[in-house]
Amino acid sequence: MNLEQNKASAIAFYKIAYEGNPTKAIDLYVGDDYNQHNPDVANGTQGFVDYFERMQNEYPEKNIEFVQAVAEGDLVALHTHQTWPGNDQYVTMDFFRFDDNGKIVEHWDSIQQIPATSANPNTMY
Repeated sequence: MNLEQNKASAIAFYKIAYEGNPTKAIDLYVGDDYNQHNPDVANGTQGFVDYFERMQNEYPEKNIEFVQAVAEGDLVALHTHQTWPGNDQYVTMDFFRFDDNGKIVEHWDSIQQIPATSANPNTMY
């Protein structure tokens, strides 16, 4: 496994899909099977495409910043900061599993809205 290449691929995959071209992201970075664990997204590549096309149509001004990427074995973890219309902000943790050909075949995530106030002075990203 090429850990640096897998990190770069995970970031490119997410960025291309998030910015409105999920079909291209699938074509470039996804293997034969794609297992989705986000309960809001249907399993498989078509569910992924449908979700990201809907997000692009409904929220074209959204923005994503990739804060950290960590790779180990066949997994890549991404830590992101997302800003949606109305300055609605989220922090996400995404995990991608890669096959032996360097293609993404599985995805998990956790999303939390960034609150207006915090009990500490540290950011979530």
